[in-house]
Amino acid sequence: MDPSKHLIKPARNIDLRELSTDETEDMTKPEGKEQLEALTERLVELQNVFYADGSRALLVVLQGMDTSGKDGVIKDVFGPLNAQGCHVDSFKVPAGAETRHDYLWRVHAKCPEKGMIGVFNRSHYEDIGVVRVHNYVPPDIWNNRYRHIREFERMLVEEGTIIRKFFLHISKDEQQERLEARLADPNKRWKFDPKDVEERKLWDAYQEAYSEAIGATSTKYAPWHVVPADHKWYRNLVVATVMVQTLGALNLEYPTPDFDPKKIKVV
Repeated sequence: MDPSKHLIKPARNIDLRELSTDETEDMTKPEGKEQLEALTERLVELQNVFYADGSRALLVVLQGMDTSGKDGVIKDVFGPLNAQGCHVDSFKVPAGAETRHDYLWRVHAKCPEKGMIGVFNRSHYEDIGVVRVHNYVPPDIWNNRYRHIREFERMLVEEGTIIRKFFLHISKDEQQERLEARLADPNKRWKFDPKDVEERKLWDAYQEAYSEAIGATSTKYAPWHVVPADHKWYRNLVVATVMVQTLGALNLEYPTPDFDPKKIKVV
């Protein structure tokens, strides 16, 4: 599996409607799950060293249409990690003090500290996509936010945070199936929001908004991957592979103790 095929190069204009949502690389589901199991074991090992080293932070941004699988990635890819070194944050409609600050204020406060992996279930990119589609702010404001976000992410990287961003890309037909399945299952019905049906009517507007946002904010220091997500197992495999490659490339080692273990006697 080579996730680089899903990497969006800097300053590339993209159209999500032209990118595949249905990808398996000729793998079967059992083969993919077997690879994911091995990757998960390796990711756990790498996270332990990353946490112990404590010199860098890692921010993972998950975006996508409703039902694209953000919760699934968190459960299946990041769920096995040591919770002491990994936290998940989500961003809903701004409220209270959040409305009295700039839109990045609440996001910056949730960015991971060194040694930690932070996962954003939705993120500051809502302040480009949703506000644009619903005309909450005029075009000159959300257009400026591309620059704000590039500079914000550059600052985070220069201060020691690694950033990996994933847009979980599903088809409109697949979303329909998942919404219908959610509505039909009493154990999943709580996740169904009637507003999702209304948002679905804005599908093309969201595709256009996120196409432009991804193209404008995929950089060498904070790249986007557009992950085909119609097959949940393949989606998980891509994200896990990128995570293992990212942490493995750091070549970290456990810190050397500042004492001689041979001289320590536990009684």
